[in-house]
Formats: sequence, C-alpha cells, structure tokens
Amino acid sequence: MDVTLHLAQDPAADELLGRSPLAALVGMLLDQQVPMEWAFKGPRTIADRLGTEDLDAHEIAARDPEAFAALLSEKPAVHRYPGSMAKRIQQLCQYLVEHYDGDASGVWEDVGTGAELLKRLEELPGFGKQKAQIFLALLGKQLGVTPKGWREAAGAYGEPKSFRSVADITGPESLTKVRAHKQEMKAAAKADKAAKVAKAAGGK
Repeated sequence: MDVTLHLAQDPAADELLGRSPLAALVGMLLDQQVPMEWAFKGPRTIADRLGTEDLDAHEIAARDPEAFAALLSEKPAVHRYPGSMAKRIQQLCQYLVEHYDGDASGVWEDVGTGAELLKRLEELPGFGKQKAQIFLALLGKQLGVTPKGWREAAGAYGEPKSFRSVADITGPESLTKVRAHKQEMKAAAKADKAAKVAKAAGGK
C-alpha cells in the first residue's frame, strides 16, 4: 500500500492511512459516532503519541490496557469514547497477531474472492457486515485490492460512481456528496421510524 487517501482531510494523517494497512483498519474501526475526519485522523494521533512512524499490532496488543486508554484519552481525544475504542483497537491488534502474525495486509493478501475477503473482514473484532462492506469497497476502489466479485461482496458500497461511504471520498467535493447522502439516509430512517410509531399508535 502506498497511495494517497483523503479521508482525514489532513496530509500527515492521510499519508499514514495510504501506506499503512493497520492504520487504515484502525481508522475504519474508529469511524462510528464521530465525524469521519476525526476517526481517520486517529491512527496518526496514536502513532505520534507512541513516538512511531507507523502502528505496530504486536506493540499495541501488548500494551497495558489502562495506559493505552489514557493515551487515547489525552486531549484532543482520539474518539468521543476513547476508553472503549482503546479496548477495541487492542482486541483488533490481538486478533491480527493471533491470525495474521500482526500483519494487517494479511487479511486481504492472497484472498481468492470478494466473498472470502468479506468473510475475513467480518471476523475482525469491531467489524460488522456494514463496516466490512465499506472497508472492502475502500480496498477495491482506492487501494487496488480487487479479488473476483469484490463489488458484489461490497453490496451497494461497491457500486461505481456512487457517493455512499468513505470508499468514495477522494477529496472535498466527494466528501460533501457522501455527507449529503448520509444525511438523506438518516432523514429517511427517522421518517420511517416516525411512520411506524404513528401506525402503531393508530392501531390501538
């Protein structure tokens, strides 16, 4: 991996994401309940606080949990919930050490099909199906990982020329489009929920 990403909208953070498989995975893990840029800036912040140029799964997995949580909690915090996310990052790194000898790229290297890659991603701690599909789409669209059937495995996130997720962000303009799509999805979900509540109330 050595590409230019634009997920953190911060040159140093994006540079790390583009060359470090583990940083990209950690950024994806952090991408929940906070603005996307904040999440994907996290790996660079963690590396800086560890005094390293990259993240090391062996090192993170072996760290004292309280000390690592404190590292993420320093201001500015790496996440809105730095304690719980520190635990998740360590669980992810421990899994990578156990199953891939600490090499995050082992998750997608030599994978035969998109379906197999999706399965591997879903097995990672903290990765549900949606997160796995978005990361699979990011791998295919921007990181050159394109096993047979990867678009199908990524579902709607794999569609070309779409603006659904971080997989489609290549700069400020596409970021704005993805953000608008997410707002539409939230509004639709809210309206659907309100309609169900009204229907339930009317049926009583």
